[in-house]
Formats: sequence, C-alpha cells, structure tokens
Amino acid sequence: MVSEDRSPTADALKFSNNESGEPTLTVGIMDKQAGITGCLNGNFYVNGFGLVSGRFSAKTLFDIIVLTDENNHEIVRSSVIRFAADKDSTFTLFQVTIGITFHWERKEDQTFQGNLILKSRNNGTMAAINEIAMEDYLKSVVSSEMSGNAPMEFLKTHAIISRSWLLCSLNRKKNRKETLTNKTEMINSPDQFSSHESSFSLQGKQEEVMRWYEQEDHDIYDVCADDHCQRYQGVTKIISARAGESVLETCGQAITYHGEICDARYSKACGGITEAFETAWADNKVPYLISITDAKDHYQPIITEENATRWILSEPDAYCNTKDTHILEKILPDFDQETKAFFRWKVAYAREELEKILLEKSGFDFGTLKEIQPLSRGPSGRIFRLKIVGSNKSMIVGKELEIRRWLSKSHLYSSAFVVAMEYDAQGEIKNFVFHGAGWGHGVGLCQIGAAVMATKGFSVEEILEHYFPGTGIERVY
Repeated sequence: MVSEDRSPTADALKFSNNESGEPTLTVGIMDKQAGITGCLNGNFYVNGFGLVSGRFSAKTLFDIIVLTDENNHEIVRSSVIRFAADKDSTFTLFQVTIGITFHWERKEDQTFQGNLILKSRNNGTMAAINEIAMEDYLKSVVSSEMSGNAPMEFLKTHAIISRSWLLCSLNRKKNRKETLTNKTEMINSPDQFSSHESSFSLQGKQEEVMRWYEQEDHDIYDVCADDHCQRYQGVTKIISARAGESVLETCGQAITYHGEICDARYSKACGGITEAFETAWADNKVPYLISITDAKDHYQPIITEENATRWILSEPDAYCNTKDTHILEKILPDFDQETKAFFRWKVAYAREELEKILLEKSGFDFGTLKEIQPLSRGPSGRIFRLKIVGSNKSMIVGKELEIRRWLSKSHLYSSAFVVAMEYDAQGEIKNFVFHGAGWGHGVGLCQIGAAVMATKGFSVEEILEHYFPGTGIERVY
C-alpha cells in the first residue's frame, strides 16, 4: 500500500476494500513528531528486516526514520516503515495527545489493532498511522466518542452515523483528487486544504476573515484520530462489548439521501436547536443538515439579537437539557464528564486577559477592546459573523469555529453566546461576560440529545429521522 519512493501527497495512502467490500482505511494517530516510542504487543513483520516485537523507538534523521529496539540497537531505517500485524497482535503508542487544543487536552498511552505505518514528512518529522478495517475502527470510535455503557439504540445510531460520515468523507476526498488529477493541478502544501479562507479589506482598518475547516483533507492518511475528525482511541477505550455489538448489528449500514451516503455530522450538545450546515462550513445548503428543534415542542429559529438573548438566558425543555448525573455517567466518557455545564454556560474575562487571548489566537493587535458585536447568527443562535472592535483596529471574523478559537485559550463551547460588559468606577470596560448555549457546532446529530432519546425508548430509525430529516438507512457494503 505504501511506496517508499513517493512524496507524501494525498494519494500516498489510499483506502481499499477487502473481499467483503468493507473498506480498509488509514488513521493518523500522531503527526509531525520528531520521535515516537511504543511497544509491539506480539509479532509484527517489518519490510527489509523480518519479525519484530517489544518496545521500540523511532527518530527522524532528515527525511529518514531510524527504528531502534529497547536496547537502542538499530532495526531498520527508511522513509516509510510498515509493521504488518500477526494475528491478535496489537501495538501501543506512548504519550498520544487527545483533545488537541480543546479544554480537555491531555496525553495518554493508547493501544491499537491492525498495522502500524511510520511515515516521514519533508520537514524532519513523521506520522504514526494505523491501517485498519472499517468495522474494527468503528468499534473504537463508538466507545471513544461516547461511553460503551450508553443505551444500545444510541450506540447503534452512532455506529451508523460514524460509518456514514467516514464513507462520505472518503468518497469526497477521492472525487477531489480525481478532479485535481484531471485538471493536472499540483498540490505542493500538505495543509493546502486544511481550511478555507477569505480575507479582504472592507473599509479603513477593518478587515474580514472567514475560515472554516474540513475533516477529509489530511494529506498522508484518510482521517485523524482526534475530535477534528472522529475520536479514535484504539482498543484502549473499548470498555464494553456492547460497543462492538452495536457495530456488528449495523455492519455496512449508512444513512442515505436520494441514493447518496450522507455527510452525517454530529456534535456533543446542540443547546435546544440544531444548526444548519452553512453556518459552520461552506455556504451551500444540505437538505438533511437543516436546523430542527431538539424537543417535542417546536421552537422558532433565532432571528434577532433580542431572540438570542431571550433564548440563551433561558432553560427550555430539550433532549440535551439534562443534569441527571446517572444518565450523563452512563453516556459520556470520563473526560467529557468533567464538563458540567454544557446546555447553558458562562465564561468571564477581564478585558486585558481577553485582549491577550485575541492577540495570541488571531495574530492581530486590537489594542484596547471596545466591543464584541454579533452580526450574523444561524437558526440555533450560533454566530458565524462577529465584529471585534478595538482602539487599534476593527475586524469581522467567522465562521463559528474560528470565532470560538479566537475568544478562548482553547475553544469556547459554542458560538451561540451573548456578551455583557461590566464597567469600573471610571466607566471603562472591566470584564466581558459570555453567556452561551450548547457544546460544539450543533449541526446534525446532537450526541447527548440522541442518547437521552434512546433512554426514553426511541428507536434507531426514530432518532435518525429526527436529526437527519428525509434520510433512510441502507446497507452499502
């Protein structure tokens, strides 16, 4: 699958199908590393050497990877090292970062099934890539995204949407490569498609930056293992056989719309109303990724700032509005349970602190911060155009994820917020207080809402129809 004399372009590691039609994919576990350490739990075959097992260390020497054993004896060196797993063998990678740039970021040792590929980049770093069958990958995704102890109808729902999202993403990536090939266009930058951006001067010192991020655009593997794509933490997180059962019972199933596999996006908690696709990503509308009310009652979409304030400062009935610790412990992984307030939340910054965060995250010096003004909101109240006014300059920023990144050391929980200002005795702005709703982009399935629906007796079909109107379930392989 990997040719050592090829440059690290998007087609260097292509997903393929096994005899049953089930795809095999490549997952980036660690990337842009000068060194990687781990342990081979069982026998692995390394091209150019033979069988290896036990602890290993890999370091880059220019564009070459040097692989050594636990006694620092060199095993092999190459630009690509592929470890083919013997039956029942696994491998462990040490100090894998999860939740990258999010408030739950941490490092942990993780163990994986399948093959391991170490691939060098052109900048003296390397990536650790897991080559694995789709269904084995999904067992880990379901357990990594949510607890394996969640209701079975929810676990099956998640298996279907995770499979759908990935198949859609792989197809889109393949079509893009074919289009670029047909146009004989050269891709020189590994990060060329990591974001989409327009930045232009409006008037005076004011500029507008609109940026959104696509998950399918990794260059030397199909998807990453973190929240940027789907959480995939190997067999480390398969703590319940029920997660495996949910994947097995839905094997090959995806949701489709008019015969096409759906781009089944999801986030942790919508906040009572889900968001439309175009608020978070490209401006085109997706018919099954529209805004819906996450409750039995219908709520009107957010249209005005008055509506947004009333909605965000309220506690409406919604499936994802639960504070039941028993339910949350049952459906959320341990590190997600650390986030206590997600349906409605509050964050306060001293003005000087927020000025420093903006400088660090945006790269622009706004000077003394004067105002944070929402300009455009989606139907859930999520802002996708925000004006920031300072003594040095004014800027408009979007879309929702970029807004969340600029206004926090990690990310704000969502861009559905209203801002209040507190003043000192001299009438100067002292604090900015954000009151917000929801956790994540809010598009598609609301994970906590769907899990609560399952506890109330809703079926897989009912949950999927609720969040993805007009879709159906089909077996695609």
